[in-house]
Amino acid sequence: MTDLSTIVKAYDVRGVFPEQLDEPLVELFGAAFTETTGAGRIVVGHDMRPSSPALAAAFARGAVARGADAVLIGLCSTDQLYFASGHLGLPGAMFTASHNPARYNGIKMCRAGAAPVGQDTGLAEIRARVERWRAEGPPAPVAGPGTVTETDLLDAYAAHLRSLVDLGAVRPLKVVVDAGNGMAGHTVPSVFEGLPVDVVPLYFELDGTFPNHEANPLDPKNITDLQAEVRKAGADAGLAFDGDADRCFVVDEKGDPVPPSAITALVAARELARTGGGTVIHNLITSWSVPEVVRENGGTPVRTRVGHSFIKEEMARTGAIFGGEHSAHYYFRDFWNADTGMLAALHVLAALGGQDGSLSQLVAVYDRYAASGEINSTVADQAGRLTAVRAAYAGREGVTIDELDGLTVTGDGWWFNLRASNTEPLLRLNVEAGDTETMARVRDEALALVRG
Repeated sequence: MTDLSTIVKAYDVRGVFPEQLDEPLVELFGAAFTETTGAGRIVVGHDMRPSSPALAAAFARGAVARGADAVLIGLCSTDQLYFASGHLGLPGAMFTASHNPARYNGIKMCRAGAAPVGQDTGLAEIRARVERWRAEGPPAPVAGPGTVTETDLLDAYAAHLRSLVDLGAVRPLKVVVDAGNGMAGHTVPSVFEGLPVDVVPLYFELDGTFPNHEANPLDPKNITDLQAEVRKAGADAGLAFDGDADRCFVVDEKGDPVPPSAITALVAARELARTGGGTVIHNLITSWSVPEVVRENGGTPVRTRVGHSFIKEEMARTGAIFGGEHSAHYYFRDFWNADTGMLAALHVLAALGGQDGSLSQLVAVYDRYAASGEINSTVADQAGRLTAVRAAYAGREGVTIDELDGLTVTGDGWWFNLRASNTEPLLRLNVEAGDTETMARVRDEALALVRG
């Protein structure tokens, strides 16, 4: 039997199918989700992985056995499932392993209104119920099982996104979109229908075996085809989505990657202009440019730990209009505080098409610092190395240290954050500075301390 500690992560369930995650186990998760949320009705969607339809059906069976009605929306992106949860006012479950290899699958769960389900918001309770039922047998059947219905919300999802960004008056644009054989191949044609955007499609065929490249655009090797096609087609921009199409990565007209922090700053400026001000959430390893741009545009930046549950909690607490992460997750108040890379992409295209300059010129104002990107180091003693790094910088003149999430060390014109991975023996380093030379110096000193 699968040790649930190996597949129940901080924010979701994820494991190898069928060795770790199979239909009988998923059926128990469906029952436990229903009991934990007290739901009388749930919504379930799935991605294009070969195992996803059967697992989604098993989850629905578990919910129905506990008396809940299950609404199946079929193939969808993760942000489309969040839309369904918000639009219908129902708890939901999405079957996907995002950018993980084909042999994996998983469950992302939310309460009604796309409110997150993580370890502290129901996932630990769900796991405990599943463990108890595996040991003692499933609970007694309820008197009246629920029903299963099917509905298609793709058009409603697309219409909602288009209602939030006005692209009607923008100049015509040519945009290459790399769906990575993931769910963007299903959603992009509907979302972009009728817009003044000439879409050049790459890998729109739904194929959960990912025959062309991994559907993880944050890995540079997975956007090389997009970069080449943007240059070949003379496109204005390129968009790359991950497997479940909730993250979007942008390249400019030269094929150069646009840092997600620059996208966060750009979208923040637009949302602040549209709403007349407000709070914008950013995690602590986004660029300094993000809080700077937020303040320049009359907003209030709020810094959080890394992770979507922290972003969503702060958005709900503060009433924030927008939030962004370094990992290309973008969260919108008008999207139930949930993340949608598709909406961020529409904002980028609206900003680009609303002026005459190129995308590289447009984002230059938001991309102000030299960054290392995330550098991983394998270490046996994470806590010990973090303590050693802290000791090396403690007491230095002009240096401050905080431990909101890992270790953040800030000096004159530079900062770095060092965090332990929750799932692997890794320390993750991010460095930023006002110039490349300073960034490289700080990076190399920090890495020498980390790696001993």
